Amino acid sequence: MKTSSPLAALAAGLALLGPLAAVAQAPATLTVQVGKPGAAVNKTMYGLFFEDINFAADGGLYPELVKNKSFEISPNLLGWRALQSGDNLEIYAVRTEQPVSASSPHYLRVAARPGTGDEAGIENEGFRGMGIRQGAEYTLSFWARRGPGSGARGLTASLTAGKTKTLAQAQVTGLTGQWQKYAVVLRATDTEAKAKLKLVLDGPGAVDLDAISLFPKDTYNNRPNGLRPDLVQLLKDLQPGFLRFPGGCIVEGRTLAERYQWKKTIGDVDGREPLINLWNMGIRPRATPDYYQSFGLGFFEYFQLAEDIGAEPLPVLNVGMSCQSNSAELAPITGTSSASAAPAKGPNADAPPSFGTDDPSLDVFIQDALDLLEFANGPASSPWGARRVAMGHPKPFNLKYIGVGNEQWGQQYLERYEPFAKAVKAKYPGIAIVSSAGPRPDGDLFDKASKRLGELKAEYIDEHYYALPEWFREHADRYDNYPRTGPKIFAGEYAANGQHPWDNALSEAAFMTGLERNADVVGMAAYAPLFAHVNAWQWTPDLIWFDNLRAFGTPSYYVQQLFSLNKGTRVLPVALPGQAKNGTDNLFASAVADEPAGEVVIKLINYSASPRPVSLDLAGAKKLGKTGRAQTLASADLQAQNSLDEPRKVVPQASTFSLSGSKVSYTLAPYSFTVLRVKGTK
Repeated sequence: MKTSSPLAALAAGLALLGPLAAVAQAPATLTVQVGKPGAAVNKTMYGLFFEDINFAADGGLYPELVKNKSFEISPNLLGWRALQSGDNLEIYAVRTEQPVSASSPHYLRVAARPGTGDEAGIENEGFRGMGIRQGAEYTLSFWARRGPGSGARGLTASLTAGKTKTLAQAQVTGLTGQWQKYAVVLRATDTEAKAKLKLVLDGPGAVDLDAISLFPKDTYNNRPNGLRPDLVQLLKDLQPGFLRFPGGCIVEGRTLAERYQWKKTIGDVDGREPLINLWNMGIRPRATPDYYQSFGLGFFEYFQLAEDIGAEPLPVLNVGMSCQSNSAELAPITGTSSASAAPAKGPNADAPPSFGTDDPSLDVFIQDALDLLEFANGPASSPWGARRVAMGHPKPFNLKYIGVGNEQWGQQYLERYEPFAKAVKAKYPGIAIVSSAGPRPDGDLFDKASKRLGELKAEYIDEHYYALPEWFREHADRYDNYPRTGPKIFAGEYAANGQHPWDNALSEAAFMTGLERNADVVGMAAYAPLFAHVNAWQWTPDLIWFDNLRAFGTPSYYVQQLFSLNKGTRVLPVALPGQAKNGTDNLFASAVADEPAGEVVIKLINYSASPRPVSLDLAGAKKLGKTGRAQTLASADLQAQNSLDEPRKVVPQASTFSLSGSKVSYTLAPYSFTVLRVKGTK
């Protein structure tokens, strides 16, 4: 590590003093036109995009601790291993005769040999282990029946750490020859990030087991099928305007048979049919063959989550296209026969189309969308509204937005989008539709899609950009020259993907000043991806990282938080020195009025290694206070990052400053994002 020079140390010290510091550099004078407010800022301007990538759902936000609890994932014993000492294990096999449920036909038969007196049973590894907390309680439940003539009296359940340590133990007795559900509570005596669940037969004979669940009692809002509280709290602390779900590429699936089907994710949790996750090895080279979707976190739970964190729900639905980077299958636009479908040109263009047993036409996908709107908003007297009520939510979810397709491109998308959108609008004219402009923010396909979607009067066009940090700084003016009429922009996925976390975050902040400045064009925006498990990720960077017990927000998380908590209600024009372009000399700025609070909010990014004095003229402002409040996110090290052990290394620091009339003098720290709030009205 290099040692700072005395002059560098002095400069850094002066920067921390903010407006009190006297530095040689002449202040940059910016004019904030408080008296000339511009466009309104959308209440849902900054939101969240949840995709089941990086073990974000199973093993993450959804806290079920047992992997492959119903033995439905291929291979059927994924996550499980046999326990035996000596030659005591007679049977260890997945079977399908007379299952608990036709929707979950597989179960496990375990049998111990008589007369050995040795341990026989099974063990589950969890999702990179099981996070167990001292003093916490966990509900173990499962379906079980004794085999014919079995002498097995019951089971002993244990949570273990290492080879010898037992964290909790309980016995389950009273097994019969008929399927019954059993439950017992395990209370942990210690904390362990990578515990395992062990089930051992009490006595010789065969026992059939299914739907083996270990679920923490401590969930957000204490729901029986609730979510991991620390992760939900991190989302809520962002005060998001919307929650887009259940993902991007997983909505499409590698094939249409593997697409996300929302109707299979509601109802009884034990009966939800799991599906291999597209991210297990379908796109990126970091293979995770054990990555699947249990759908314990399904559409009902997503709607509940949006409600819990105060966000508008924004579900994304398949438009009759599988992932174009995989099989590129297409649902036929008319008719129901797969013979009229043809795969798009892609990496598997020569492969025959395959849609599963139902061979869906586009009509099936459209009906799914209409049924979802009824599920979310329909009365109890409607078929799908009744399903919502039966799940415990009598009131409608008041769904206002849906996404039609994710990152699809080309004419094949447009010719499916048009009848899809037409059918939705015919029945639900008030629903705003988010359409796709493809995976890239430029090029011929992007231009053609944007033009056609404008002609179709789309409400929102979804633009995505993953690029190096310098791209974000260089394109902070991206929307300055967009047409002020036509579709709004939904910046649905973006992240700087450089090597240095603080560099990424600061560059994103610079870009976001352009989103805010053009709030009449940009209606919604979301960073992506949202979550990542430190031991099971496919994509980086990400907004929030976690292991089985802890979690932290990255510097990008705090950039998003500062924009969201300070989004204001109306844009205020900002003029840089000499009418310079935003970003000139690595200085970026935007401003808004927070009308309910009676405050002016100014956001300033100093992307330079030196402190930068600025002078702000709040033109047209009245009733100014004598002091203001500042929040500064800064690090002189562009490689700075937060971690599980140092979760608050780069976080906002609060301070106050003085005003002189309508002038604000402030010194921006090196490599910093600063938010200033001043009492004042136009």
